[in-house]
Amino acid sequence: MKPFDVYPLIDVTPVKALGATLWDEEGNEYLDLYGGHAVISIGHTHPHFVDRITSQLNNIAFYSNSVKIPIQQEFSKKLGNMSGYPEYDLFLCNSGAEANENALKLASFATGKDSFITFKGAFHGRTSGVVAITDNPKIVAPFNSHHKVHFLSFGDLESAEELLRKGQVAGIIIEGIQGVNGVQVPDAAFVLGLAGLCEKYQAKLILDEVQSGYGRTGRFFAHQWIEGLRPDLITIAKGMGNGFPIGGVLIHPDFKASYGLLGTTFGGNHLACAAGLAVLEVIENEKLMENALHQGNWIMEELSKIESVTDIRGRGLMIGIDLDREAGPVRSELVHKFRIFTGSAAGKNTIRLLPPLTIDAKALHLFIDSLQAVLELKEA
Repeated sequence: MKPFDVYPLIDVTPVKALGATLWDEEGNEYLDLYGGHAVISIGHTHPHFVDRITSQLNNIAFYSNSVKIPIQQEFSKKLGNMSGYPEYDLFLCNSGAEANENALKLASFATGKDSFITFKGAFHGRTSGVVAITDNPKIVAPFNSHHKVHFLSFGDLESAEELLRKGQVAGIIIEGIQGVNGVQVPDAAFVLGLAGLCEKYQAKLILDEVQSGYGRTGRFFAHQWIEGLRPDLITIAKGMGNGFPIGGVLIHPDFKASYGLLGTTFGGNHLACAAGLAVLEVIENEKLMENALHQGNWIMEELSKIESVTDIRGRGLMIGIDLDREAGPVRSELVHKFRIFTGSAAGKNTIRLLPPLTIDAKALHLFIDSLQAVLELKEA
Protein backbone atom coordinates (compact mmCIF):
# COMPACT_ATOMS: atom_id res chain seq x y z
CA MET A 1 0.00 0.00 0.00
CA LYS A 2 1.10 3.58 -0.66
CA PRO A 3 -0.39 6.97 0.17
CA PHE A 4 -2.99 8.25 -2.30
CA ASP A 5 -1.61 11.12 -4.43
CA VAL A 6 -3.27 14.36 -3.29
CA TYR A 7 -1.19 17.09 -4.98
CA PRO A 8 1.73 17.21 -7.43
CA LEU A 9 4.76 16.81 -5.16
CA ILE A 10 7.59 19.30 -4.72
CA ASP A 11 10.80 17.26 -4.71
CA VAL A 12 11.73 18.27 -1.16
CA THR A 13 11.37 16.28 2.07
CA PRO A 14 11.21 18.58 5.12
CA VAL A 15 12.29 16.79 8.30
CA LYS A 16 12.64 19.74 10.67
CA ALA A 17 11.07 23.18 10.98
CA LEU A 18 11.29 26.30 13.11
CA GLY A 19 9.55 29.62 12.56
CA ALA A 20 9.47 30.21 8.82
CA THR A 21 12.36 27.83 8.13
CA LEU A 22 12.32 24.22 6.91
CA TRP A 23 15.26 21.81 6.66
CA ASP A 24 15.39 18.78 4.37
CA GLU A 25 17.10 15.40 4.90
CA GLU A 26 20.46 16.78 3.76
CA GLY A 27 20.30 19.84 6.03
CA ASN A 28 19.40 22.31 3.28
CA GLU A 29 17.46 25.31 4.59
CA TYR A 30 14.22 26.58 2.99
CA LEU A 31 12.15 29.70 3.58
CA ASP A 32 8.44 28.88 3.99
CA LEU A 33 6.23 31.63 2.55
CA TYR A 34 3.23 29.34 2.09
CA GLY A 35 2.77 27.79 5.53
CA GLY A 36 1.29 24.56 4.19
CA HIS A 37 -1.83 26.27 2.71
CA ALA A 38 -1.98 29.10 5.33
CA VAL A 39 -1.98 26.64 8.24
CA ILE A 40 1.22 27.72 9.99
CA SER A 41 0.09 30.94 11.63
CA ILE A 42 2.52 31.35 14.55
CA GLY A 43 5.54 29.66 12.95
CA HIS A 44 6.64 26.03 12.90
CA THR A 45 7.26 24.39 16.31
CA HIS A 46 6.76 27.62 18.25
CA PRO A 47 8.02 26.84 21.78
CA HIS A 48 4.81 27.98 23.50
CA PHE A 49 2.78 25.83 21.09
CA VAL A 50 4.98 22.80 21.78
CA ASP A 51 4.82 23.36 25.56
CA ARG A 52 1.02 23.74 25.57
CA ILE A 53 0.43 20.52 23.62
CA THR A 54 3.09 18.56 25.54
CA SER A 55 1.65 19.63 28.88
CA GLN A 56 -1.87 18.64 27.80
CA LEU A 57 -0.62 15.32 26.43
CA ASN A 58 0.90 14.51 29.81
CA ASN A 59 -2.52 14.93 31.47
CA ILE A 60 -5.33 13.88 29.12
CA ALA A 61 -5.18 13.90 25.32
CA PHE A 62 -8.75 13.02 24.44
CA TYR A 63 -12.23 12.35 25.63
CA SER A 64 -15.44 12.91 23.70
CA ASN A 65 -17.91 15.76 24.13
CA SER A 66 -19.99 13.55 26.45
CA VAL A 67 -18.03 14.92 29.45
CA LYS A 68 -17.06 18.39 30.69
CA ILE A 69 -13.92 19.70 28.97
CA PRO A 70 -12.70 22.79 30.86
CA ILE A 71 -10.03 23.66 28.29
CA GLN A 72 -12.77 23.79 25.65
CA GLN A 73 -14.58 26.40 27.73
CA GLU A 74 -11.34 28.35 28.19
CA PHE A 75 -10.58 28.25 24.48
CA SER A 76 -14.09 29.33 23.47
CA LYS A 77 -14.00 32.32 25.81
CA LYS A 78 -10.56 33.40 24.60
CA LEU A 79 -11.57 33.07 20.95
CA GLY A 80 -14.78 35.01 21.51
CA ASN A 81 -12.97 37.89 23.19
CA MET A 82 -10.09 38.10 20.72
CA SER A 83 -12.30 37.79 17.64
CA GLY A 84 -14.83 40.39 18.78
CA TYR A 85 -17.67 37.83 18.89
CA PRO A 86 -17.98 37.00 22.62
CA GLU A 87 -21.76 36.53 22.42
CA TYR A 88 -21.61 33.89 19.65
CA ASP A 89 -21.59 30.13 20.30
CA LEU A 90 -18.71 28.00 19.03
CA PHE A 91 -19.10 24.56 17.43
CA LEU A 92 -15.71 22.86 17.21
CA CYS A 93 -14.84 20.34 14.51
CA ASN A 94 -11.70 19.21 12.66
CA SER A 95 -11.31 21.10 9.36
CA GLY A 96 -12.51 23.96 7.20
CA ALA A 97 -14.60 21.70 5.00
CA GLU A 98 -16.31 20.28 8.09
CA ALA A 99 -16.93 23.79 9.43
CA ASN A 100 -18.55 24.84 6.15
CA GLU A 101 -20.65 21.65 5.99
CA ASN A 102 -22.07 22.40 9.43
CA ALA A 103 -22.66 26.07 8.64
CA LEU A 104 -24.74 25.09 5.60
CA LYS A 105 -26.68 22.61 7.73
CA LEU A 106 -27.38 25.24 10.40
CA ALA A 107 -28.58 27.78 7.83
CA SER A 108 -30.88 25.21 6.24
CA PHE A 109 -32.27 24.03 9.60
CA ALA A 110 -32.87 27.60 10.76
CA THR A 111 -34.66 28.77 7.61
CA GLY A 112 -36.31 25.56 6.41
CA LYS A 113 -34.93 26.35 2.95
CA ASP A 114 -32.75 24.20 0.70
CA SER A 115 -30.63 26.24 -1.73
CA PHE A 116 -27.55 28.45 -1.46
CA ILE A 117 -25.87 31.31 -3.27
CA THR A 118 -22.10 31.20 -3.68
CA PHE A 119 -19.63 32.90 -6.06
CA LYS A 120 -17.54 32.22 -9.11
CA GLY A 121 -14.02 31.24 -8.13
CA ALA A 122 -15.17 30.07 -4.68
CA PHE A 123 -13.43 27.28 -2.79
CA HIS A 124 -15.14 25.94 0.34
CA GLY A 125 -13.83 22.37 0.59
CA ARG A 126 -13.89 18.90 -0.96
CA THR A 127 -16.40 16.98 1.18
CA SER A 128 -19.81 16.08 -0.17
CA GLY A 129 -21.84 19.20 0.65
CA VAL A 130 -19.26 21.94 0.28
CA VAL A 131 -17.71 20.61 -2.91
CA ALA A 132 -21.08 21.42 -4.51
CA ILE A 133 -20.58 25.10 -3.59
CA THR A 134 -16.97 25.10 -4.79
CA ASP A 135 -16.43 26.50 -8.28
CA ASN A 136 -14.28 23.70 -9.70
CA PRO A 137 -16.20 21.12 -11.78
CA LYS A 138 -13.16 18.82 -11.87
CA ILE A 139 -13.55 17.94 -8.18
CA VAL A 140 -17.36 17.63 -8.17
CA ALA A 141 -18.39 13.98 -8.64
CA PRO A 142 -21.84 13.18 -10.07
CA PHE A 143 -22.92 12.21 -6.55
CA ASN A 144 -21.90 15.66 -5.25
CA SER A 145 -23.57 17.82 -7.89
CA HIS A 146 -26.28 20.08 -6.53
CA HIS A 147 -28.75 21.83 -8.77
CA LYS A 148 -29.83 24.09 -5.89
CA VAL A 149 -26.53 25.97 -5.73
CA HIS A 150 -26.29 29.28 -7.61
CA PHE A 151 -22.89 30.71 -8.62
CA LEU A 152 -22.88 34.50 -9.04
CA SER A 153 -20.22 37.07 -9.89
CA PHE A 154 -18.91 39.47 -7.25
CA GLY A 155 -21.02 42.62 -7.41
CA ASP A 156 -24.15 41.01 -8.79
CA LEU A 157 -26.67 42.06 -6.13
CA GLU A 158 -29.49 42.09 -8.68
CA SER A 159 -29.25 38.36 -9.37
CA ALA A 160 -28.84 37.64 -5.67
CA GLU A 161 -32.08 39.46 -4.87
CA GLU A 162 -33.90 37.78 -7.73
CA LEU A 163 -32.97 34.36 -6.32
CA LEU A 164 -33.74 35.32 -2.72
CA ARG A 165 -37.15 36.66 -3.71
CA LYS A 166 -38.18 33.14 -4.80
CA GLY A 167 -38.05 32.10 -1.14
CA GLN A 168 -35.89 28.95 -1.30
CA VAL A 169 -32.42 30.36 -0.54
CA ALA A 170 -31.26 29.34 2.93
CA GLY A 171 -28.11 31.41 2.80
CA ILE A 172 -25.26 33.09 1.02
CA ILE A 173 -21.70 31.87 1.60
CA ILE A 174 -18.73 34.05 0.71
CA GLU A 175 -15.03 33.96 1.57
CA GLY A 176 -13.59 36.87 3.51
CA ILE A 177 -11.02 36.92 0.70
CA GLN A 178 -11.05 34.28 -2.03
CA GLY A 179 -7.80 32.38 -1.61
CA VAL A 180 -7.60 29.61 -4.22
CA ASN A 181 -8.94 32.03 -6.83
CA GLY A 182 -5.82 34.16 -6.52
CA VAL A 183 -6.59 36.36 -3.48
CA GLN A 184 -9.68 38.23 -4.66
CA VAL A 185 -10.99 40.80 -2.16
CA PRO A 186 -14.77 41.40 -2.31
CA ASP A 187 -15.95 45.01 -2.35
CA ALA A 188 -17.23 46.20 1.05
CA ALA A 189 -20.42 47.71 -0.37
CA PHE A 190 -21.21 44.43 -2.13
CA VAL A 191 -20.81 42.33 1.03
CA LEU A 192 -22.92 44.79 3.03
CA GLY A 193 -25.51 44.58 0.25
CA LEU A 194 -25.59 40.80 0.60
CA ALA A 195 -26.04 41.15 4.36
CA GLY A 196 -28.98 43.49 3.80
CA LEU A 197 -30.59 41.09 1.34
CA CYS A 198 -30.20 38.19 3.78
CA GLU A 199 -31.95 40.20 6.47
CA LYS A 200 -34.72 41.25 4.07
CA TYR A 201 -35.45 37.72 2.83
CA GLN A 202 -34.76 35.74 6.04
CA ALA A 203 -31.62 34.02 4.73
CA LYS A 204 -28.33 33.51 6.55
CA LEU A 205 -24.99 35.13 5.67
CA ILE A 206 -22.03 32.76 6.07
CA LEU A 207 -18.48 34.17 6.06
CA ASP A 208 -15.88 31.55 5.20
CA GLU A 209 -12.75 32.76 7.03
CA VAL A 210 -10.95 29.42 6.85
CA GLN A 211 -7.98 30.87 4.95
CA SER A 212 -8.44 34.61 5.47
CA GLY A 213 -9.09 34.58 9.23
CA TYR A 214 -7.01 34.32 12.38
CA GLY A 215 -5.12 37.60 12.04
CA ARG A 216 -3.76 36.96 8.56
CA THR A 217 -5.05 40.25 7.11
CA GLY A 218 -4.12 42.41 10.11
CA ARG A 219 -7.54 42.04 11.72
CA PHE A 220 -8.85 38.89 13.31
CA PHE A 221 -11.18 38.23 10.39
CA ALA A 222 -10.88 39.67 6.88
CA HIS A 223 -14.55 40.73 6.92
CA GLN A 224 -13.79 43.01 9.89
CA TRP A 225 -12.29 45.48 7.44
CA ILE A 226 -15.94 46.11 6.51
CA GLU A 227 -17.52 48.46 9.04
CA GLY A 228 -20.78 47.26 10.57
CA LEU A 229 -20.80 43.70 9.19
CA ARG A 230 -21.97 40.94 11.59
CA PRO A 231 -22.43 37.60 9.77
CA ASP A 232 -24.83 34.93 11.00
CA LEU A 233 -22.17 32.22 10.77
CA ILE A 234 -18.37 32.39 10.52
CA THR A 235 -16.27 29.36 9.62
CA ILE A 236 -12.66 28.92 10.71
CA ALA A 237 -9.80 26.38 10.51
CA LYS A 238 -6.27 26.36 8.97
CA GLY A 239 -4.25 28.85 11.09
CA MET A 240 -6.49 28.06 14.05
CA GLY A 241 -4.34 25.09 15.13
CA ASN A 242 -0.92 25.87 13.58
CA GLY A 243 -0.84 22.36 12.11
CA PHE A 244 -3.05 20.54 14.60
CA PRO A 245 -6.39 19.66 12.95
CA ILE A 246 -9.12 21.95 14.28
CA GLY A 247 -12.01 23.88 12.77
CA GLY A 248 -15.06 25.69 14.00
CA VAL A 249 -18.26 27.62 13.37
CA LEU A 250 -19.07 30.85 15.20
CA ILE A 251 -22.85 30.88 15.56
CA HIS A 252 -25.02 33.97 16.08
CA PRO A 253 -27.03 33.78 19.34
CA ASP A 254 -30.31 33.94 17.38
CA PHE A 255 -29.79 30.30 16.38
CA LYS A 256 -31.65 27.85 18.58
CA ALA A 257 -29.34 25.05 19.74
CA SER A 258 -30.62 21.56 20.47
CA TYR A 259 -28.87 18.30 21.28
CA GLY A 260 -28.23 16.20 18.21
CA LEU A 261 -28.46 19.08 15.73
CA LEU A 262 -24.66 19.03 15.34
CA GLY A 263 -22.26 16.37 16.51
CA THR A 264 -18.60 15.38 16.38
CA THR A 265 -16.34 12.73 17.87
CA PHE A 266 -12.96 14.46 17.70
CA GLY A 267 -14.02 18.12 17.51
CA GLY A 268 -13.01 20.23 20.51
CA ASN A 269 -10.86 17.52 22.08
CA HIS A 270 -8.30 18.38 24.75
CA LEU A 271 -5.25 18.45 22.47
CA ALA A 272 -7.03 20.49 19.78
CA CYS A 273 -8.09 23.09 22.34
CA ALA A 274 -4.58 23.24 23.78
CA ALA A 275 -3.24 23.91 20.29
CA GLY A 276 -5.95 26.52 19.68
CA LEU A 277 -5.23 28.31 22.95
CA ALA A 278 -1.50 28.38 22.21
CA VAL A 279 -2.14 30.01 18.84
CA LEU A 280 -4.39 32.70 20.33
CA GLU A 281 -1.92 33.42 23.13
CA VAL A 282 1.00 33.82 20.74
CA ILE A 283 -1.01 36.00 18.32
CA GLU A 284 -1.94 38.26 21.23
CA ASN A 285 1.36 38.31 23.13
CA GLU A 286 3.59 38.76 20.07
CA LYS A 287 1.24 41.25 18.36
CA LEU A 288 1.13 39.11 15.21
CA MET A 289 -1.88 40.86 13.66
CA GLU A 290 0.08 44.11 13.77
CA ASN A 291 3.10 42.35 12.29
CA ALA A 292 0.99 40.82 9.50
CA LEU A 293 -0.32 44.24 8.51
CA HIS A 294 3.06 45.96 8.71
CA GLN A 295 5.00 43.30 6.81
CA GLY A 296 2.21 42.84 4.27
CA ASN A 297 2.05 46.56 3.47
CA TRP A 298 5.82 46.67 3.06
CA ILE A 299 6.12 43.70 0.71
CA MET A 300 3.18 44.78 -1.45
CA GLU A 301 4.84 48.17 -1.89
CA GLU A 302 8.10 46.47 -2.89
CA LEU A 303 6.34 44.11 -5.29
CA SER A 304 4.73 47.07 -7.04
CA LYS A 305 8.22 48.22 -8.09
CA ILE A 306 8.97 45.00 -10.02
CA GLU A 307 8.30 45.48 -13.73
CA SER A 308 7.17 41.89 -14.38
CA VAL A 309 4.52 42.08 -11.64
CA THR A 310 1.26 43.08 -13.32
CA ASP A 311 -1.05 43.10 -10.28
CA ILE A 312 -0.93 42.66 -6.49
CA ARG A 313 -3.97 41.86 -4.38
CA GLY A 314 -4.67 41.12 -0.75
CA ARG A 315 -4.37 42.36 2.78
CA GLY A 316 -1.73 41.73 5.39
CA LEU A 317 0.02 38.42 4.75
CA MET A 318 -2.55 37.05 2.29
CA ILE A 319 -1.14 38.19 -1.04
CA GLY A 320 -1.74 37.33 -4.68
CA ILE A 321 0.96 38.31 -7.20
CA ASP A 322 0.18 38.30 -10.92
CA LEU A 323 3.14 38.01 -13.28
CA ASP A 324 3.50 38.75 -16.97
CA ARG A 325 4.27 35.05 -17.49
CA GLU A 326 3.29 31.62 -16.15
CA ALA A 327 4.00 31.35 -12.44
CA GLY A 328 4.80 27.61 -12.36
CA PRO A 329 8.36 27.85 -13.70
CA VAL A 330 9.02 30.88 -11.48
CA ARG A 331 7.84 29.03 -8.38
CA SER A 332 9.96 26.04 -9.36
CA GLU A 333 13.07 28.24 -9.69
CA LEU A 334 12.33 29.84 -6.32
CA VAL A 335 12.27 26.39 -4.69
CA HIS A 336 15.22 24.78 -6.45
CA LYS A 337 17.57 27.73 -6.90
CA PHE A 338 16.74 29.92 -3.88
CA ARG A 339 14.97 27.39 -1.59
CA ILE A 340 11.81 29.43 -1.10
CA PHE A 341 8.32 27.90 -0.89
CA THR A 342 5.42 29.86 -2.39
CA GLY A 343 1.88 28.89 -3.37
CA SER A 344 -0.05 28.51 -6.60
CA ALA A 345 -3.57 29.71 -7.43
CA ALA A 346 -6.30 29.06 -9.99
CA GLY A 347 -4.79 31.63 -12.35
CA LYS A 348 -1.74 30.22 -14.13
CA ASN A 349 0.17 33.53 -13.76
CA THR A 350 -0.47 33.93 -10.02
CA ILE A 351 1.79 33.30 -7.02
CA ARG A 352 0.19 33.17 -3.58
CA LEU A 353 1.98 34.17 -0.36
CA LEU A 354 0.61 32.88 2.96
CA PRO A 355 3.62 32.93 5.30
CA PRO A 356 3.59 32.53 9.08
CA LEU A 357 2.41 35.73 10.78
CA THR A 358 5.78 35.80 12.56
CA ILE A 359 7.63 36.51 9.29
CA ASP A 360 10.24 39.27 9.51
CA ALA A 361 11.66 41.88 7.16
CA LYS A 362 14.86 39.91 6.52
CA ALA A 363 12.93 36.95 5.11
CA LEU A 364 10.75 39.17 2.92
CA HIS A 365 13.78 41.06 1.59
CA LEU A 366 15.26 37.69 0.62
CA PHE A 367 12.08 36.81 -1.26
CA ILE A 368 11.99 40.13 -3.14
CA ASP A 369 15.64 39.78 -4.18
CA SER A 370 15.15 36.14 -5.20
CA LEU A 371 11.98 36.85 -7.20
CA GLN A 372 13.71 39.66 -9.07
CA ALA A 373 16.66 37.38 -9.82
CA VAL A 374 14.39 34.63 -11.18
CA LEU A 375 12.42 37.06 -13.35
CA GLU A 376 15.59 38.62 -14.75
CA LEU A 377 17.09 35.18 -15.38
CA LYS A 378 14.01 34.13 -17.34
CA GLU A 379 14.18 37.33 -19.39
CA ALA A 380 17.87 36.90 -20.27
